[in-house]
Amino acid sequence: MHLSHLSLENFRNYSRLELDLPPGTAVVFGRNAQGKTNLLESIYYLATSKSFRASSDKEVINWLAQGEEPAYSRLVGLCQRAAGPAEIEIALRLERGELGGGEQLPSLSKRIRVNKVARRAIDLIGQMTVVNFSPQDIEIVDGAPQLRRRYLDVTISQVDSEYCRTLAHYNKVVLQRNHLLRQMRDRRAKGDQLEFWDEEMAKDGAFIAQERRRATEELNELAGEFHRRLTGTAERLRLTYRPGFAWKPALESVTDVMSSPAAALARSLREQMRRLQAREVAQGVSLLGPHRDDLAFVIDQASVTLYGSRGQQRTVALSLKLAESAYLQRHTGEKPILLLDDVLSELDQERRDFVVETIKDGQQVVLTGTELRAVPRALLAEATLLEIAKGAVYERVQP
Repeated sequence: MHLSHLSLENFRNYSRLELDLPPGTAVVFGRNAQGKTNLLESIYYLATSKSFRASSDKEVINWLAQGEEPAYSRLVGLCQRAAGPAEIEIALRLERGELGGGEQLPSLSKRIRVNKVARRAIDLIGQMTVVNFSPQDIEIVDGAPQLRRRYLDVTISQVDSEYCRTLAHYNKVVLQRNHLLRQMRDRRAKGDQLEFWDEEMAKDGAFIAQERRRATEELNELAGEFHRRLTGTAERLRLTYRPGFAWKPALESVTDVMSSPAAALARSLREQMRRLQAREVAQGVSLLGPHRDDLAFVIDQASVTLYGSRGQQRTVALSLKLAESAYLQRHTGEKPILLLDDVLSELDQERRDFVVETIKDGQQVVLTGTELRAVPRALLAEATLLEIAKGAVYERVQP
């Protein structure tokens, strides 16, 4: 799988860009604040319909274009796949509607097309698979649990459309249920309305929890091996899934849990929610479920999140991202596009060489950096060099 052409209009600092990309490695270099990360962001956006750095879609529209009416941004990517080429197009349109008193309220619309056919964002996931790795991804290891949940969700959704749909529905159910809990707390709703949302939440929650545990077990196997090879030591990395509710008490082992029907797990979650209902009403929030999950990283019985050095945490994050790439390939039969944002400069020579050997085997890689000296010669010799300056991209001859 590889992205052969990228077209951008009014995306971040790119007013116009038409770029052909090689199926192998492209090294994108240039000074800071020229658009290197923005380029990777656009590829990730085409694959997931979301940014890995913006809190809202409005932020990706070129700020100069936001002075126009209507403001818009358009991304088009041509992806070559075993199943046939896919042209992915995402168009954003920002309009300002009039309210009373002359006040203006911006309205953003998003249109997605795959091979000229309109699609929902949920149907886009999996059309083109990507793995993005930047120095900030160390936050998956040392940051808040929601970052680890998001990591699992993005990884699984790229290979399982049912998971993606169930997760979207579950998140809506939690919002509705929390709203009802607050109404019950304020005595503006009756408790009998809660039963429907409890059933929906338990059913979806059991499915999500089981899939997250399965994925964690696979990633544990893959990341552990990458970590062993990266460090060259006897340190053992383990990933452990920590569900946001207690598994069925009668099931005592992971094997028992995995063989248990989803319906049994849903009943267990439903029963736990019933016992905790008074507390949930008092607090106006759902206290159990996958929205409370976490992922633990342990090396030799010690939590990397709590006790790991910065170097250990960075190595774990790298192992996890390499494991994610292998996981996607295992489930899709194709290597995902690998986006490396100024990662090599953060690694010592031994780890740089390991990454190069891992990614050289027929995988499309888009790698950014401020200096070419941080790129190992073995990779540089085979790469296409692209220099970015003020939102313009130029192909350069090998030095």
